[in-house]
Amino acid sequence: MKNHNENQKKIQDWHRADIRAALEKQGLSLRKLSREAGLSENTLRNVLDRKWPKGERIIADAIGLNPEEIWPSRYENKIKIS
Repeated sequence: MKNHNENQKKIQDWHRADIRAALEKQGLSLRKLSREAGLSENTLRNVLDRKWPKGERIIADAIGLNPEEIWPSRYENKIKIS
């Protein structure tokens, strides 16, 4: 039987540098993506530090993933851990 600490090790959010790199591979930056979404230039940067479902969705869509894949700890109640 796995204990809680082992499950926590599996659930790790992407590092902010990895998120930025994934956006860069798409020709985007947080600033550019914010502007394209009609937000202030630095608004999406907030997602790197705290939960914000709308911003998470914008970034995830740009990368081509679900927010749960980038920030699993924020969605762990929705993720079934085996």
